Amino acid sequence: MPATQTKPIQLFYWPTPNGHKISIALEEFGIPYTTTFVNIGKGEQFAPDFLKIAPNNRMPAIVDPEGPDGKPISIFESAAILIYLADKFGRFYGRNARERVAVNEG
Repeated sequence: MPATQTKPIQLFYWPTPNGHKISIALEEFGIPYTTTFVNIGKGEQFAPDFLKIAPNNRMPAIVDPEGPDGKPISIFESAAILIYLADKFGRFYGRNARERVAVNEG
């Protein structure tokens, strides 16, 4: 059964194509989230607090306070985030390995 989300996912975002992918996905999933802007033009992705979330300083990133086993998890890189969300909420990623391959190739 797909998960529900009671606490907002934190999206660390700058308006780039990859950032837009995640904000659109969160809207499509209809789950609560908050947005924290990380200005890559000012180098904010190198700040120590952000590096705790995304150690390779890559955008976008999320923190799900209701991650696996009910413990928070941070995820960076848009593809990893999209796969995590699709898997967690049981939508947009196919019902079996063959369908997931088709989604990944698309």
